[in-house]
Amino acid sequence: MASRSATRQYGQLVRLKKIRMGLRDAAAAAPSALKFCATGRMRSHSILSGSGCAASVGEGVVANADENPSAIIKKINPRNPNKTHRMSESLIIATRESPLALAQANHVKAELESVVPGLVVSLLGMTTRGDQILDKPLAKVGGKGLFIKELEVAMQEGRAHLAVHSLKDVPMVLPKGFALAAILKREDARDAFVSNRFATLAEMPAGAIVGTSSLRRASVLKRAYPTLNFQPVRGNVNTRLAKLDGGEFDGIILATAGLIRLGFTSRITNRISIEESLPAPGQAAIGIEIVSDDEDTAEIVSELDHAPTAIACIAERMVSRLLGGSCELPLAAYADFVDGDKPLRLRAFVGNLDGSVYLTAEAFGTPDAPEALGEIVADKLRVQGADKIIAELKNL
Repeated sequence: MASRSATRQYGQLVRLKKIRMGLRDAAAAAPSALKFCATGRMRSHSILSGSGCAASVGEGVVANADENPSAIIKKINPRNPNKTHRMSESLIIATRESPLALAQANHVKAELESVVPGLVVSLLGMTTRGDQILDKPLAKVGGKGLFIKELEVAMQEGRAHLAVHSLKDVPMVLPKGFALAAILKREDARDAFVSNRFATLAEMPAGAIVGTSSLRRASVLKRAYPTLNFQPVRGNVNTRLAKLDGGEFDGIILATAGLIRLGFTSRITNRISIEESLPAPGQAAIGIEIVSDDEDTAEIVSELDHAPTAIACIAERMVSRLLGGSCELPLAAYADFVDGDKPLRLRAFVGNLDGSVYLTAEAFGTPDAPEALGEIVADKLRVQGADKIIAELKNL
């Protein structure tokens, strides 16, 4: 569990630098730890451009000399009454129509409307290719990017201002023209064991069938429980629970965060420890994606950014990015805060499909350099032979 004192340290350790870059360049990158103030929230790109944390223009209105003052709509931010936002009166969120996606989108809608009184946020529900292909593992049909392409098209065409994603489903490199504008506070990142018959995986008899859609979960849990029969299971959370209840599986592995957000906490039989099942990069965090040059939307959604979560996820995603992580690769990366001079801890593993190979790495760093920490951990895995495992898996 993250140390409270270590979590507080990030606000003291992270130093804002003079960032003299345009919004387009700033938004094209993942949210950077260097863009956080000691408040724990990422500040607007407009405010950061060439200035310090408290820079503003008259009564908190961000503007430039060429703007028409009548075009500025003042929106008082209750979390910071001295700051106002210039943006339209409404925003549209593109979202998948699965129950979990809608729950997450509605959460973001409520948060945005609380930040800007009078703002009206609506949802544009969409069905993605990832939702339509249910008879094959994601690793065989194009990966998790199948869940976001249609949402990006909606933003590109101007039908939506932002898209809400489970961060673990967001590709490590976004298409040109898109950016992650905010990462919300992480929910419980542990995997959950759900069963109607057994209290834990350890209690299951040899040959018991366990369903999981994740190669990462299958790899690490096969290693720990070699006598169990791990089988793929697709569909949304409700569908998977129905398959369990129908007797197709003796137990299933799901994300604890998803069950909590859907109101299914009571279905969690056992929360598997981080040490036993290291989470996927970005697991339990919600990411907000926008068109990278949309300054107004970038400014308002940045208020939802949670600095400790964002810093951790940047480090995790860097490991996956450098190792070519995707649905085809059993890879985990998880960062948290601990006590010490280097309070950001990053752990990761790469394995093969049957769990017989399991490479691990751990390193510590400072919150102002999460990308560098990710590089260190990725290099440690490579020294152990991660590149060879990855190449073999890609040739299967």
